[in-house]
Amino acid sequence: MRWLLVTLLLVAGGCGGLGSRSPDALVTMGFGLPDEHATARVAVFRAANPDVDLRIGEGAFDEQQFLSSVAAGDPPDLVYADRRKLGGYAARGAVQSLDGCVREHGVDLGRFREAALRQVTYQGEVFGLPEFSSVRALIVNNPVVRAAGLDPASLSTADWGGLGGLADRLARVAGGRVERIGFDPKVPEFLPLWAKANGAELVGPDTRLDDPRVVEAVRVTTDLVARQGGWASFKAFRDTFDQFGANNQYVTGQLAAMPMDSWYLNTLATNSPDVDVTIAPFTDREGRALTESGGQAWAIPKGARHPDLACRFLVTMTDTATWVTAATARRDALAKAGRPYGGTFTADREADERIFREVFDPRGNPVLARGVPVVLSLQDKAFSLPPSPAASELVRAWEGAVNRVLVGRQGPEEAMAQAQREAERALKRVGGR
Repeated sequence: MRWLLVTLLLVAGGCGGLGSRSPDALVTMGFGLPDEHATARVAVFRAANPDVDLRIGEGAFDEQQFLSSVAAGDPPDLVYADRRKLGGYAARGAVQSLDGCVREHGVDLGRFREAALRQVTYQGEVFGLPEFSSVRALIVNNPVVRAAGLDPASLSTADWGGLGGLADRLARVAGGRVERIGFDPKVPEFLPLWAKANGAELVGPDTRLDDPRVVEAVRVTTDLVARQGGWASFKAFRDTFDQFGANNQYVTGQLAAMPMDSWYLNTLATNSPDVDVTIAPFTDREGRALTESGGQAWAIPKGARHPDLACRFLVTMTDTATWVTAATARRDALAKAGRPYGGTFTADREADERIFREVFDPRGNPVLARGVPVVLSLQDKAFSLPPSPAASELVRAWEGAVNRVLVGRQGPEEAMAQAQREAERALKRVGGR
């Protein structure tokens, strides 16, 4: 708590609180209304609470603004944030325990997926209620892989020694210019997945970022990039992808394979419904299915003006019946546009069971037919990093280290040794491990 009172006050002068909002309004931060998943659930709350002046503060979550508003004593009533970082806010005292809220509303925490709940639980108390649940799987471009004389179903991340040769066979690089990426390891963002595949976690009481298993994960993944044109050419080529359009990298043959978040299946199904891909589990080095859970959660900041109403809001937004209502609205909107509905993957196991039994409408889309069963099979096998008081700093430390290796400034051992020193300093500042 002392860290919160001292450190946050230092940044408060730069950003301040939320300022001139109405004192009677229920205000959110970090949440938008891009589609029916959001609008339908907000409508459920408004219908049940017509006298509440709900203000949805649309826009991306800004960590500094949030922490500054808490320090200034003028936080929003609710914050919608990445679960990976929310545990850190709990450890710092920036968000309130929800144990009383959960008891008052009879919320069954057992219906939430274990990995998602782990991310919002600190020292035995729950500080957030999880929302969506994204996992990571391997997406393989079948025509490209078959043209190389390989069976798409045989591609695996288990054989690290063979990944370089696989990338060489599938990539197309001419004169240092990348024309096709054979295998994209998706680092630095996916380093926790690769480290876990090698038996190491990046956060924990005994974790070291310079662990030889982590260093090996960095070496293997950055080497894959180096042998496919090097980071500058690799990234420049990847930045040309029409990733969210009809001419995405799978349609154009610009990519052979990569691990990717499960939400991307709906993007492919919507924009390139006939694309020929295989969706398979990412695996550890023993060939066991492995995936990382990600997503957001709702929390109530320290000093929120309307904690009881905020509690009612986040309970409503994550309620099973509310999710089914939102999924139905999303399906119907897509149906009007002649598009398939690939389901809504949440951290609520009971909600998903109902959605995929009662609402799911793939309309024969092959991407969804192949991919959804894989995603569902992975949801309860997912791992997540435990909360840490220095969560944001740790992420910056290991991502910065991988970036230094990618651009050739440091080797894997030196980069991760520096990351470990940065992690130790961050943990010392917040008094945690």
